[in-house]
Amino acid sequence: MSKFGELIETRVPVLLDFYAEWDEACKGMHPVLRDVAAALGDKARVIKIDVEKNKELAEALRVKGLPTLMIYKNGEMKWRQSGEQDANTLIGLVKEFV
Repeated sequence: MSKFGELIETRVPVLLDFYAEWDEACKGMHPVLRDVAAALGDKARVIKIDVEKNKELAEALRVKGLPTLMIYKNGEMKWRQSGEQDANTLIGLVKEFV
């Protein structure tokens, strides 16, 4: 969990994607997140977190539905939603915190 703190304690917004390899909706988000990362460049970070490999973190953050997306900045959660999102929506949301 200390590594998680390091991930979110940044001045640039961090978009976290909690996913599972077996989940079809999560698989559909892979290209969307690539587009978001490409569009934002170094203005933000996009980090994918496999819930199967990070069960403690997923439980601590009460991740129930997949995919679950969160935006953190300066260690504080700014936005959270479960379910698929399109690239333009996510880019717009992250830009609010740049």
